[in-house]
Amino acid sequence: MPTTTIRVSTKTREAIHELAHIAGVSRQEIIDRALEVYRRQRILVETNAAYAILCANKEAWNGLEAERTLWDATLADGLEDE
Repeated sequence: MPTTTIRVSTKTREAIHELAHIAGVSRQEIIDRALEVYRRQRILVETNAAYAILCANKEAWNGLEAERTLWDATLADGLEDE
């Protein structure tokens, strides 16, 4: 995998080193994991913000609820689990 160099503070470098030592993985793996957690958190924050906007618009929210009701009918489509 190609790599690059980035500048981080000494405090961050030491934290990465300590976490890598504790977890028994490379420093790169610690950074990869941390960024994935951060990426997922951002998705949740942005999704929550979008839902808040949607919830504030009663007409749009009622439309979403109506669509969910239609989709709920597909759960009982008569197909059995294999």
